Amino acid sequence: MTDLSLGLAALLMTSLLLGGVRVACGPTRADRMLAAQFLTTSSVAILLLLAEALDRPALRNLSLAFVALATLTTIAFTQAYSEGKRADE
Repeated sequence: MTDLSLGLAALLMTSLLLGGVRVACGPTRADRMLAAQFLTTSSVAILLLLAEALDRPALRNLSLAFVALATLTTIAFTQAYSEGKRADE
């Protein structure tokens, strides 16, 4: 089970790197934000897999902190984006 968890974490790390390209050169701000949310989701999955494989419960707490920050970031982006849309109209 440990080998499977570490293998899946490595696979997710590869997708994390590819998602970073999307954040860097996304065509719109919304695309970049969606890619950043994908990066957060992948990071949380990696942390949870590593917590299980390495028997480190502190990584679970770190993943919860990532989820909380991602939620706040999404709320802030949505508010700023919707205010910008209203100003354009």
